[in-house]
Amino acid sequence: MAKKRTEPVDFETALNELEGLVEKLEQGDISLEASLAAFERGIQLTRTCQEALSQAEQKVEQLLSKNGSDQISPFDSNDA
Repeated sequence: MAKKRTEPVDFETALNELEGLVEKLEQGDISLEASLAAFERGIQLTRTCQEALSQAEQKVEQLLSKNGSDQISPFDSNDA
């Protein structure tokens, strides 16, 4: 029986694992079964990353709202 991997604790861990899976899949040196397993894990990791980003966005919106700024402006790297 195969062990089920647990979800990564944080965004960075999930992203690093996802990048590793993408590299492995791009090389094309793994079997179909291994490719499918890597793809399935990649979907799980993508969902983990999306959820973490969504939570971070909500927190930023809450913090801006608390500071009296209800409008979120796009980041412009030229202003920095």
